[in-house]
Amino acid sequence: MAKHTIGFIGLGIMGRPMARHLLEAGYELVVHDVDRNAVAEIVGAGAAEAHSPGEVARKTSLIITMLPDSPDVEAVALGEDGIIAGVSAGDIHVDMSTIAPSVAVKVSQALAEKGVKCLDAPVSGGDVGARNATLSIMVGGEQETFDEVLPVFQIMGKNIVLCGPSGAGQTVKACNQVLVAVTIAGVSEALVLGAKAGVDPQKIVQVLGGGLARCGILENRGERMVNGDFDPGFRIRLHYKDLNIVMQTGNDFQVPLPVTGIVHELFNTAMSKDRGELDHSGLLTVLEDLAGKEARTSA
Repeated sequence: MAKHTIGFIGLGIMGRPMARHLLEAGYELVVHDVDRNAVAEIVGAGAAEAHSPGEVARKTSLIITMLPDSPDVEAVALGEDGIIAGVSAGDIHVDMSTIAPSVAVKVSQALAEKGVKCLDAPVSGGDVGARNATLSIMVGGEQETFDEVLPVFQIMGKNIVLCGPSGAGQTVKACNQVLVAVTIAGVSEALVLGAKAGVDPQKIVQVLGGGLARCGILENRGERMVNGDFDPGFRIRLHYKDLNIVMQTGNDFQVPLPVTGIVHELFNTAMSKDRGELDHSGLLTVLEDLAGKEARTSA
């Protein structure tokens, strides 16, 4: 089967490397973003530019969105000169953003009325996974559509799972964000406890990374955390947004989330301290504040 011409909307920290992988794999790409510099970078790598989501949809048969939040996806997909204005029957929309499951279903249902097949396909792995094309991709939608898009997913990720019908991908992503947030908080507490007791934080990372406590946060963020490097791979404000989705989803399904609730408040504290642009591992700074001790090699 001939390759789709792919539309890609959303060229942020995650979207830019994902788009580059598609170009390198030989796909024709039409891109759009409100950030003109991001567009110029990807156009310079070989993509064509569109000036609205509707134009992207008119020029392509597979449209990928990678956007910050539910309102952004809804506006891009269903707003004035949005995707819905340019699609044709048989086109495919794949939303790889992290949004509320209910919004994923709403967008899917609206586009289905135009004959468009939809997948919600949020990712995990952060900027490192995006750059290395090792993202985990959790997908909601129909098997036939999943099978058609799978070769595209395989260019951007490694662990790709159809989780269920529309919205299921976003539900699993909410579960993912629970575990990542709680783990960041746990790693932060461990580092601060050890540092205040007089242990070198580098030694803590070295030891914990080789035992049962080893985890993706220690592997991908441990060294950066103890070096005080909080340049964003995934910003605190975005993880806080995801935790808002998690708490709402827990409420929708009457699932108590006591541990997540505490971590949600820690992220809220980080936001109140104007740390929303830090990497989410910067949650460490909140635990340092509470303990009155920095858990960093320079401390």
